[in-house]
Amino acid sequence: MPFSTTIAGSLPKPAWLAEPERIFPTWRLEGPDLADAQRDATRIAVSEQLRAGIETVTDGEQSRRHFVHGFAERLGGVDALKRQNRGIRDDRYDAVCPTVTGEIRRTAPIHVEEMRFARTLTDGPLKITIPGPMTLVDTVVDEAYSSRAELGFAFARAIRDEIADLIAVGIDVVQLDEPAFNVYFDEVAAWGIDALDTALSGASCATAVHVCYGYGIPANVQWKANLGERWDQYAHVLPLLAKSQAEQISIELAGSHVPAEVLALAGDKIVAVGVIDVASERVETPDDVRATIELARRYLPDERIVCSTNCGMAPMNRDVAYAKLRALAEGALLASVGL
Repeated sequence: MPFSTTIAGSLPKPAWLAEPERIFPTWRLEGPDLADAQRDATRIAVSEQLRAGIETVTDGEQSRRHFVHGFAERLGGVDALKRQNRGIRDDRYDAVCPTVTGEIRRTAPIHVEEMRFARTLTDGPLKITIPGPMTLVDTVVDEAYSSRAELGFAFARAIRDEIADLIAVGIDVVQLDEPAFNVYFDEVAAWGIDALDTALSGASCATAVHVCYGYGIPANVQWKANLGERWDQYAHVLPLLAKSQAEQISIELAGSHVPAEVLALAGDKIVAVGVIDVASERVETPDDVRATIELARRYLPDERIVCSTNCGMAPMNRDVAYAKLRALAEGALLASVGL
């Protein structure tokens, strides 16, 4: 069988919907017009994935300004209007973040209606991406909780409730995005995995966790340039994730200095291997993708490999992103031919 394919989550938004090539764009429209435009953009995102040959598709996060804020700001206890500057990802860069002013609670469904609509666009597998508890903690200003761990578990319970409703509308895969796991190794061990498991507990669909080196934005590119010739972060994280409840781990590999041998540390998990570099506008050839898959096959059996992107493609040029989708699917098929 061909290798399964998916994407990490986001795709670029059309310029008529929001500012292009931004990770936190301004919407072009308001009210019902915005909702209509978001649905149209979702139609395009899903159809482009299907047209390219991607098996498990997402909504491209077309109804969210940002992958974290889009979830956090719709929770009770989070003041979206009280925005404050803070360093995130261990002060890798500054961000203007909403403020936690009270008890975190899910007062209403967050992404359920968006995914109910996305479900109408494909009969195939559909994935939802949600920020994980630690990444949520790291992307808000906390004025209500006594510790990052306490806040993390509050977010985890809200995520768990959201997942239950998402499954009810037909979601096949729930993926929690945890870029913070690649930064705070002690916290991942102390409470991050437990919070992740709390969020995923009771989920009757396939579950995944995504840990990467971030979007292809200047701050992340500069950070990676200072990591040296060997990026060992996954050597800390994968053994911990191997013990989690998540069935699948999504990581970065293509165009990076991640040593491929760390894949062997994933235990018995399925690994969504990043075979597309989102930090470069160069479009991979199918042979490039096949070469990355072949590298992963040295350390993982074929049945535990899924082919994906390194991270989301929200800030990327649309034409480049769609071309990369096609390269992903064609390269995975090319690698399958030799099986």
